[in-house]
Amino acid sequence: MTVAPPSGLWERMKADPQYAPEHLALEAVRRIGPQARAWAERNRARYPQMTPEATADAAIRKFVNHARVSGAISGAAGLPGAVLDMGVLAWTQARMVLYVAAAYGNDPEHADRATDLLVLQRVHKIAETARLALGVAAGRERVDALRRGSQTLLAQVMLRLGLKLAQMAGVRAAKRLVAKAVPGAAVVFGSWANSSATRSLATRAQELYRPRTAIMPPQPR
Repeated sequence: MTVAPPSGLWERMKADPQYAPEHLALEAVRRIGPQARAWAERNRARYPQMTPEATADAAIRKFVNHARVSGAISGAAGLPGAVLDMGVLAWTQARMVLYVAAAYGNDPEHADRATDLLVLQRVHKIAETARLALGVAAGRERVDALRRGSQTLLAQVMLRLGLKLAQMAGVRAAKRLVAKAVPGAAVVFGSWANSSATRSLATRAQELYRPRTAIMPPQPR
């Protein structure tokens, strides 16, 4: 079952599309972090023999499947449908990353997870710039500086939002977003693109959160 971003988040992202990835990352940690923590704790209690690696793999399979399904069912509604798909995909990927973090024993509710999301999803190259952007987005929320765009600019806002979410979700080229907005082609392309981008993100998340094993020097014979 795919889950869309909450309506309040959509409003913030539409009002402030330039910082859509940051708003999504902050909301994901707030909403999904507690769910991911509870899920990991339940799994450890029920399956004490299950390794963190196996637990992370189970989460990845679940969310890659969600991404595949969302890509197959959305694109026939033109640009709004394509933007919705990008939002659902970015939200699904954020859920996966937080569940993977929890599987390896990292706190999914920590503020650093929002930074991790933006770097893993290649919105920002380094953690420092990600933290700065998150601070700007959080500040805009606090001072209530967001305003809804006028109806005459709605299409432009939706396109900007779609491109930012596509960047976050790993569907980077503008032509991919356009392809997803074309009925027929979008159904086939969406399923492949969503699952491929999500698998690539999963690999990066595991590399980040997997505990580093010490390399023992060779023993003299």
